[in-house]
Amino acid sequence: MVNGVAPTMAPCVLGLLLLAFNTGSLATGSRRFLTDFLQEWPTPGTGPYFDTSVPSNITGLVGKTVHLVCKVKNLGNRTVSWVRHRDIHLLTVGRYTYTSDQRFEAMHSPHAEEWTLRIRYAQRKDSGIYECQISTTPPMGHPVFLNVVEPITEIIGGHDLFINKDSTINLTCVVRYAPEPPPAMIWSHNREVINFDSPRGGISLVTEKGPLTTSRLLVQKASQIDSGLYTCAPSNANPSSVRVHILNGEHPAAMHHGVSMKLRGPDAATLLLVAVFFTSIRWKWDCWRHSHLHI
Repeated sequence: MVNGVAPTMAPCVLGLLLLAFNTGSLATGSRRFLTDFLQEWPTPGTGPYFDTSVPSNITGLVGKTVHLVCKVKNLGNRTVSWVRHRDIHLLTVGRYTYTSDQRFEAMHSPHAEEWTLRIRYAQRKDSGIYECQISTTPPMGHPVFLNVVEPITEIIGGHDLFINKDSTINLTCVVRYAPEPPPAMIWSHNREVINFDSPRGGISLVTEKGPLTTSRLLVQKASQIDSGLYTCAPSNANPSSVRVHILNGEHPAAMHHGVSMKLRGPDAATLLLVAVFFTSIRWKWDCWRHSHLHI
């Protein structure tokens, strides 16, 4: 017996004591870890979190201003930053901008939940992922996808359109890749805005807005005065133009055929070579005849 404990029981008692001690230490450490962890990483509803109802897919126009908005709830004493994924570049911290590119700017109103990254004169290279971060440990991040596009305006039918006299001029302008339908589609004839209420009459416009915006200009009973340059200018995209030719019963193919016939005619250099060739033959013939007549 050792202090009332059998020798064979001593290791067991020692093990139980060590287990009890370690268990107590582990419990204490766990409580301390959980307390610290919860302080650094707040639970939803009690700490900062992102409002995911804000759009995270943004389409911007080349040359225009783009706003990337991040809405944070229950921010407390944390800060909000914007980071560009392409080069892991810190762009803003709070209301301060940390980039030499002056097109980028942090925007925030006191006591507001929106933290905005403004990009002026957006370029195609600005497309990519931008992350809004909250300064927790570790940081909480919310990605925003930016796609900078350049709308394409096209008048269907090419750069030249041939129309028979007294027929209807039908021009269709299509706008692709615009972030939103153009608020206005302005048509002009020879650089003057078309007046649909003019005494000429017979001019109408039908515009269908959507992901693909189309605007159709109709000019009835076309005459020579209606020939010229027609331009379609969306209010949020580059313009496109087409030149209209009014024909007096002549088919465009005949016009092209006449041009091709002129192109197939001999040019001055060819005529000169032919003249030299025949002159040379004539000179040789005269020499031969002269030499035989004197034999």
